[in-house]
Amino acid sequence: MNTPQSPIPAAKPAPMGTTSQDVAAFKASLPPNGRLIGIDAGTKTLGLALSDVTRTIASPLETIRRTKFTADAARLMELAAAHGIAGLVLGLPANLDGTEGPRAQATRALSRNLNQITPLPILLWDERLTTAAAERMLIEADASRKRRAEVIDKLAATLILQGALDRMRLGG
Repeated sequence: MNTPQSPIPAAKPAPMGTTSQDVAAFKASLPPNGRLIGIDAGTKTLGLALSDVTRTIASPLETIRRTKFTADAARLMELAAAHGIAGLVLGLPANLDGTEGPRAQATRALSRNLNQITPLPILLWDERLTTAAAERMLIEADASRKRRAEVIDKLAATLILQGALDRMRLGG
């Protein structure tokens, strides 16, 4: 006699990675050494910066022209593997009054999507005014408008990452 088997509900896959705005928790989730990638996520590009293995200095890495999430994430993961990345610092574009608008919501969605494909921990870092600061630096350096457009996103990512590195070094 066959007994009917109850169907087993399909388990929803758990996210592989975690996202936090808590610097101390992010730092605790990292190995003692390992580089970080800083990300300035715009609508058209992802500006990327890279830390050294001691997590002291951030340097511009590259700018990814955004197409589809799969292609963008594949390039990001390729760079993460090539540089031995331990975690990601994603700039969160809050408004000056601290509220979050559409760009911040899109950044949180990017973080959730990245959590589904990588175990790397992600820190959401307040990036208010980093692009403006990067623009000022480039103007002061007498960079042409064309040159500023080429490097602004990875310079903003460098400022985001350096801010997070400094906070982690000073006790998170």
